[in-house]
Amino acid sequence: MLGAIIGDIVGSVYEFNNIKTKDFPLFRDDCFFTDDTVMTCAVAEAIMNGGEEDDFIDAMKKYGRMYPDSGFGGRFGAWVLSDDRKPYNSYGNGSAMRVSPCAWVWDCGFTARTGIYPGNAYDMTKLSAKVTHNHPEGVKGALATADAIFLCRFYFGGYCLEGGKPINSNPAECKLRIKEHIEEEYGYDLSKTLDEIRPTYRFNETCQETVPQAIIAFLESTDFEDAIRNAISIGGDSDTLAAITGSIAEAAYGIPEQIREKAISYLDEPLKSVLTKWEAEIKQV
Repeated sequence: MLGAIIGDIVGSVYEFNNIKTKDFPLFRDDCFFTDDTVMTCAVAEAIMNGGEEDDFIDAMKKYGRMYPDSGFGGRFGAWVLSDDRKPYNSYGNGSAMRVSPCAWVWDCGFTARTGIYPGNAYDMTKLSAKVTHNHPEGVKGALATADAIFLCRFYFGGYCLEGGKPINSNPAECKLRIKEHIEEEYGYDLSKTLDEIRPTYRFNETCQETVPQAIIAFLESTDFEDAIRNAISIGGDSDTLAAITGSIAEAAYGIPEQIREKAISYLDEPLKSVLTKWEAEIKQV
């Protein structure tokens, strides 16, 4: 969850002022949290409240109304302020940028024992998207992001064994398995390199033109900070790209304490409170 927040804050100043380089100050004084952070916190609170459909709708409307100027897209902003509780068939990348808390309640131990995903958590992840983004591409983007996060937890966390030994000592193998799974399961093309993507990539708010690029930014990374820099360097919808990449990178690498503390300093008390409660909740899972 915090990885998504960090990516959002770092990318906030580049969304409409793209840079095509990895050489930039990670945090600037004018960085700020946007709707990506707000809705990630909303999803976390919804899960802590039970993870049912009404929980997601209530939390998104609550936090959307608390932060109406945080940068919501037009249709989502209208939905937040209305009394309508029905989805509106979106395939925007909002479903993917907010999904990360869902992937942290998936049980790695269950998958290690049985070889299958925990069904209830997977259904909850779909629900987090479908309450607004019920277009197939909107759901797919959220699930692919959550899969990538979960698989990072699974492989890099030492749950996958071969010959009785975890494969997390081989990061390249972990990433190859994640790449192959996402390509096979979701049909995303992850074959391009960042150097191939960067010259022609432009602002795009759809899942299908954001999620694959964000995953590639993680796959090419060497650590958490490098993943964020990769995502920003592509250009496009920088805060959301970096939020998605950051959410995946957190699960693989963890977050350096200095980066963690700096990012939290940009949050206000309501959002800090959600993060604190969430991290306490996750420790108990």
